[in-house]
Amino acid sequence: MDKATIGGLALGVGLLVMSVLIAKGATFAAFMDIPSGAVVIGGAIAASGIAFPIKALLSLPKVVMKVFFPRQQDLAPVVRQLVEFAEVARKDGILALESKVDEIEDPFILLGVQMAVDGTDVELMETILRSEIDAVAFRHKNGKSLMETLGRYAPAFGMIGTLMGLIIMLGNMDNPDMIGPGMAVALITTMYGAIMANLICLPFADKLAFYSKQEIQQREVIVRGLLSIQEGDNPRVLEQKLSTFLPAADREADKAA
Repeated sequence: MDKATIGGLALGVGLLVMSVLIAKGATFAAFMDIPSGAVVIGGAIAASGIAFPIKALLSLPKVVMKVFFPRQQDLAPVVRQLVEFAEVARKDGILALESKVDEIEDPFILLGVQMAVDGTDVELMETILRSEIDAVAFRHKNGKSLMETLGRYAPAFGMIGTLMGLIIMLGNMDNPDMIGPGMAVALITTMYGAIMANLICLPFADKLAFYSKQEIQQREVIVRGLLSIQEGDNPRVLEQKLSTFLPAADREADKAA
């Protein structure tokens, strides 16, 4: 679970709640309005349904879950595993890697090792692996775009809801007692739209972009490692090349180990 996402949401909501609690004369009931929420949330989803195919829209829960439960894997163990494979291939030949297949958990590494064992041409192997990376990047881009679209439409529907509220309020100008409460309800939709966009949708999109960049970089490291193994590079040279992608602290830890 991503603790930063949980912490950020908790802090954001906490600050909003605290501001209501310390404001004189404010009550939570004043900030609750179901029709306003329906206009903002429903409107943003409806507009996104127009902008995206239904299949992409139905994937929204899965996209949101990736923000809380990202597919993370430390790069240092991956580098160590690739160096180990290079040592086996250097010592016993590339076919000896077939005995390591059951130890591989990452499907991407497994695909590359199987192609190497099958004697796949280096250029073809690189083409296939990079096509896999492109496909992953495309899926990630779609998820990020969906969240960005929701974040773009939410404030717009907040403004639409505010305009609707103002029209209703102006239609009841003969009752001065309704003007104040009517104005408050009208402004709530704008607030809902701003919160939905700036506390949820746009931050989620940025987090998805961050994790996508991390995963693509890791797969790039894996491709370089697998191609080096296929070409028979020295394991120490391979380790030096791949270690450049590691943070300095991880490099020192590997040396100490």
